[in-house]
Amino acid sequence: MERFKDAVAVVTGATSGIGKAAAIEWARDGARVVVAGRRKEKGDAVVSEIRDAGGEAVYIPTDVTNEGSIASLIKQTIDHYGRIDCAFNNAGIPGERMKSAAEQTMEDWNTVIATNLTGVWLSMKYEIPEMLKAGKGVIINTASFFGMVGSDFGIAPYVASKHGVIGLTKSAGVEYARKGIRINAICPGYILTELVGPALETRRDQFMATIDQRVPMGRIGEAREIARAVLWLASDDASYMTGQTLSVDGGVISV
Repeated sequence: MERFKDAVAVVTGATSGIGKAAAIEWARDGARVVVAGRRKEKGDAVVSEIRDAGGEAVYIPTDVTNEGSIASLIKQTIDHYGRIDCAFNNAGIPGERMKSAAEQTMEDWNTVIATNLTGVWLSMKYEIPEMLKAGKGVIINTASFFGMVGSDFGIAPYVASKHGVIGLTKSAGVEYARKGIRINAICPGYILTELVGPALETRRDQFMATIDQRVPMGRIGEAREIARAVLWLASDDASYMTGQTLSVDGGVISV
């Protein structure tokens, strides 16, 4: 399929995990992809993988905590491709784990919020004006199932940031609903990415036991499963959705 033939898709946090999977899927579906992230070597590798498969992509170094970096990302995208049709604001970090809310430091808090929440807002701040010029556009923000529930894992800043992403998505979705821009959030469950890597390395049995107990499907998800849902949200098949959250979590929040 080429649902996105010649469309321009910008993906932050695209050097690994869900972002990388989404970039590859978009390219397979005909889009011209901007791979945005901090790690040049990994970003170049994603671009090479896309091009080797016959797709089109470019890497633009981006730090979503830096407004100037995001402004540069959007400017370079417009200079290179002329427009932005789809944006996947996906960059995120887990922050310090196994610390109660009162044990988290100001540095912990600021670092997570700056990346996971402020980074999403800044991305939209610069994406939306370009989409308004074109009269259309689609934005998908990465939240989490932890944006809808609490957690006893000692990740309060992460949970707060993802709740914030959902609130931001709902508000922006309403604001631009009559201006041709759809804005939704994807809420992944436990997905096999770098974010869960440390848990698998240091306490694999405990982590997998958690998956077995808390995930009705009884397994961890794959990044490509989230990517496919992101592309659906970006497609015309989801043309009547905005300001919504789509949970792709193996049934976690239904328990």
